[in-house]
Amino acid sequence: MGCCSSSILAETHPEKDHKKTHQQQHPLNPSGSIVLDPATGIPSFCEFSFPDLRTATNNFSPGNIVSESGEKAPNLVYKGRLQNRRWIAVKKFTKMAWPDPKQLAEEAWGGGKLRHKKLANLIGYCCDGDERLLVAEYMPNDTLAKHLFHWENQTIEWAMRLRVALYIAEALDYCSSEGRPLYHDLNAYRVLFDEDGDPRLSCFGLMKNSRDGKSYSTNLAYTPPEYLRNGRVTPESVIYSFGTVLLDLLSGKHIPPSHAIDMIRGKNITLLMDSHLEGNFSTEEATVVVGLASQCLQYEPRERPSTKDLVTTLAPLQTKPDVPSYVMLGISKQEEAPATPQRPLSPMGEACSRMDLTAIHQILVMTHYKDDEGTNNELSFQEWTQQMRDMLESRKRGDFAFRDKDFKTAIDCYSQFIDVGTMVSPTVFARRSLCFLLCDQPDAALRDAMQAQCVYPDWPTAFYMQSVALAKLDMHNDAADMLNEAAALEEKKQRGGKGS
Repeated sequence: MGCCSSSILAETHPEKDHKKTHQQQHPLNPSGSIVLDPATGIPSFCEFSFPDLRTATNNFSPGNIVSESGEKAPNLVYKGRLQNRRWIAVKKFTKMAWPDPKQLAEEAWGGGKLRHKKLANLIGYCCDGDERLLVAEYMPNDTLAKHLFHWENQTIEWAMRLRVALYIAEALDYCSSEGRPLYHDLNAYRVLFDEDGDPRLSCFGLMKNSRDGKSYSTNLAYTPPEYLRNGRVTPESVIYSFGTVLLDLLSGKHIPPSHAIDMIRGKNITLLMDSHLEGNFSTEEATVVVGLASQCLQYEPRERPSTKDLVTTLAPLQTKPDVPSYVMLGISKQEEAPATPQRPLSPMGEACSRMDLTAIHQILVMTHYKDDEGTNNELSFQEWTQQMRDMLESRKRGDFAFRDKDFKTAIDCYSQFIDVGTMVSPTVFARRSLCFLLCDQPDAALRDAMQAQCVYPDWPTAFYMQSVALAKLDMHNDAADMLNEAAALEEKKQRGGKGS
């Protein structure tokens, strides 16, 4: 995925209350990687470690900032990249915004349950000491505000504006159906474009910027009237804000609702429309959208439509369903670097995708040498010499050291076994490969993993170990390919070799 400068979380507002509960059973992500949900293809929600997020964002480099906002509850959003090359967005709060980490964790886990292709989904959080962070999917193609108000090459064509309106309505309807109808300060900065150019709704708007932070921080002229009265966000407030986004899409400008309503009442729809469209829009469709915007902006909350009404009104207006969004936006499609295999991963595959060396060690200990049964090591009577007994004894000592996590001793003992050369063992090569990784020698680890493959060409473990070594050498594309190959071989093996 690309790394454009104003991406997934360019926003200008506060958000909600979250904290961290180490007492809860929240899976910790210890390795700076993420696991995809096989059903949705969207990363699973987890807790991240602060060192991993610091590494991913280049120590929270100013060059990685994609948005900053909020005077009373300051927060910054950074782009970052995990070890498996997947881009993420990291929103960093002050400790004062969330004094109690448990609050942030609970809020984050609530938002993290939502999973939808029309959302820039929340994929994790971190509460470590004074640090308070949220992690989301990264959207590389800027915000609706950038494409509408600050475009350089071309404005957004009419059909694409209708698509944006529908997708955001669908995202809001999904959130509402899942019991999360409140969205804080919906505006053109909250609408983001993914690698395909498809519009997504930022998950950060599902929460305030702090426990006590205001829900609206934009100009009061765009704030729902009831919020000005009682300071509370309601589902109807969200509909009002959606109406302001519709005005943005119609006009190409950020017009105060009161001014737009006067134009609508005066039947000055053509004056409302964006002149950069140069008349390339359907008057009938525009009239429907203007009418919907007017309904959303009603002073009385009860007179506004529901999220379902929004979808029902906008869905029939879609005129170019087969044209990709990136084509309509006039941008090139940005490919995400391969991360995790498309097929479900085994425990070994999961451990390797996370580069979790401790888990790999446990699996290799449990597997012992059963996979060596596929290699031919028949020995003649003459070979049962003292040298042979010494060789097997060195492997035995290596196994004890490996089990006890004395990896340097294990390397020495396994090396004695390998150097004799009378007997070859792919398991020994795999074990020594892991030992080299744990001793920070990825080059040697890769050589051993390749040797294991030479001995046993279709052995998934040999490919898995190569994928981890390649990742350690920062050869991430090759590592991802090797992980896919290993998963395919493992799947084939489980099915008894019938197809792949």
